[in-house]
Amino acid sequence: MKLIKQLKKGVVVEVIAGKDKGKSGKVLSVSRETGRVLIENINMYKKHRKPTKQGEKGQVVSVPRTIDMSNVKVK
Repeated sequence: MKLIKQLKKGVVVEVIAGKDKGKSGKVLSVSRETGRVLIENINMYKKHRKPTKQGEKGQVVSVPRTIDMSNVKVK
């Protein structure tokens, strides 16, 4: 419960578990209902976008995904 109170938007955290272990970044959003946080440039995944207009090409975009609160610590 203590960690949830400390995690806010804009706080710098370090990842302590997972594929991005050891990296740090700024918290972009916190979801207290699901217990997950979105961190800048952490847990990036590729997403395929369809073309929206006629003649436009589709593209692959990198987007961040949320990570569980238990896998981060406040720096």
